[in-house]
Amino acid sequence: MNLAILGFIMMIVFMALIMTKKMSALMALIIIPTVFALIGGFYANLGENMLEGISQVAPTGIMLVFAILYFSVMIDAGLFDPVVDRIVKVAKGDPLKITIGTVILASMVALDGDGTTTFIITVTAMMPLYKRVGMNLYILALLAILSIGVMNMTPWGGPTARAISALHLTTEEVFTPIIPVMAMGIVFAILVAIYFGFKERKRLGGIIDIGEITAQHVDISEKEKALRRPKLVIVNALLTILLLVALILGWLPSAVLFMLAFAIAMVINYPHIPTQQQLVKDHGGNVLATVSLVFASGIFTGVLGGTGMVDAMANSLVQIIPESMGTHFALIASFLSMPFTYFMANDPYYYGVLPILAESAAHYGVPAAEMARASIIGQPVHILSPLYAAGYLLVGMLDIDYGQNQRFALKWAIGSSLFMIVFALIFGVISF
Repeated sequence: MNLAILGFIMMIVFMALIMTKKMSALMALIIIPTVFALIGGFYANLGENMLEGISQVAPTGIMLVFAILYFSVMIDAGLFDPVVDRIVKVAKGDPLKITIGTVILASMVALDGDGTTTFIITVTAMMPLYKRVGMNLYILALLAILSIGVMNMTPWGGPTARAISALHLTTEEVFTPIIPVMAMGIVFAILVAIYFGFKERKRLGGIIDIGEITAQHVDISEKEKALRRPKLVIVNALLTILLLVALILGWLPSAVLFMLAFAIAMVINYPHIPTQQQLVKDHGGNVLATVSLVFASGIFTGVLGGTGMVDAMANSLVQIIPESMGTHFALIASFLSMPFTYFMANDPYYYGVLPILAESAAHYGVPAAEMARASIIGQPVHILSPLYAAGYLLVGMLDIDYGQNQRFALKWAIGSSLFMIVFALIFGVISF
C-alpha cells in the first residue's frame, strides 16, 4: 500500500476513534500505529522505531513530571491565591469577564512560549472560578489553546526559531513582520471569549452572585488550608520568576530546571520529610495520567517517522500543488501549515518539509522569509495535535475528555489560523 495513503488513513482512524469515544487517547496512541505498522509490513523494525520515538519524547516526559510536581507544590503553598482573588474581585461572577480574563491571563503567561507553564498557571488560576460559577471547562481549555497557539509563534517559542534556522534567515526577517498578525490572533481569541462569555451568561441566567468569595474559600478543604504558606508567597513568586527566566534563557535543560526548582520548593515550603512524601503521592495520579500519554505519543511519532509515512505524506501534499499556483506558494504554505503541523512534530516539519516547500517556491520568485512566516501561522491547530505533549497536561488538569476537547476546539483553532492568514495578506506579511 502507498505509504502516504496508509499514513493518512491511520490519522483519520485515530481521530475518528478518540473523537467518537470508541477508544481512549492513551490506548489509541499505542494500538493504532502498531496495527498500521503491521499492515504496512514494518514488523521487522517496529520495536526499534517505537523506542526511537519514546526516546525523542523522554526529555519532555521527564520535564512534565517535575513541572507538574513543581506547580502542584506552588498551588498547595497558595502562590496563585492572590491572582485568583484579584480575578474573582474583577469578574464578580460575570462569565463574560471571566472568559476575557482567561485570554488575557493565558496570553501574558504564554509570553515565555511554553505551553506547559501556560496551561498550568492558567488552569490553576481560572478553574476554581469556572467551577464556582458553573461554567463549561471546555471553554477554559479552548481559550488557553487559542492564546498559546498565537504566542507560540514568538522566536523563543520554538516554531519560529526552527523556521529561521532551517531557511538560514534572521529574526528581523521572519518574526518582526508577523507581530501585527499575532496581535490579530489575540483579537480573534478575545472575540471567541466574548462569544462564549455571552453564551454562558445566557445559559447560566446572567451574572452569578458569588459573594465575597476568595481563593482561600473556593473548593478548599481543611487539609489544603493546612498546606498554605502565605508568608512564603513572595519567596515562591521569586523562585517561579527565576525558573521562567532560566527556561527562556536556556540556562539548563528544562527537565533539569524543573527538577531543581521542585526540590528547592519542597525544602523551602515543606521541610518535614513525611509531608514531602505524602505530597508526591497525592500528585502522583496527575503525573501518571499526563506522562503516560506523552510516552504513548512517542510510539505514534516513532512509527510515523520510522516507517517513512510522515515523509511520504509530506511529499504527497507538496506534489499536488499545480504549477499554475506556483506564484501563490506562500499562501498555499500557510494553509498547508495547519495539517502539516497537526500530524507532524515541529522538527520534521520545519527541518524536513519547509526547506522543500521553500526551494519549490523559490522557482516562482517567492522569498524564503515569506515561506517561513507562512509556515508558522498554523500553530493554533498544532496545539491540538496528538503529538503536542502539553495538550495532554491541559485535559488532565481539567479532567476533561481528550476526544471531546478535540471536537470542541478544532474548528476554532482552524478559525484562528484562517483569521491570521487573512490579516497576513492584508498586512503584506505573505503575498497573494
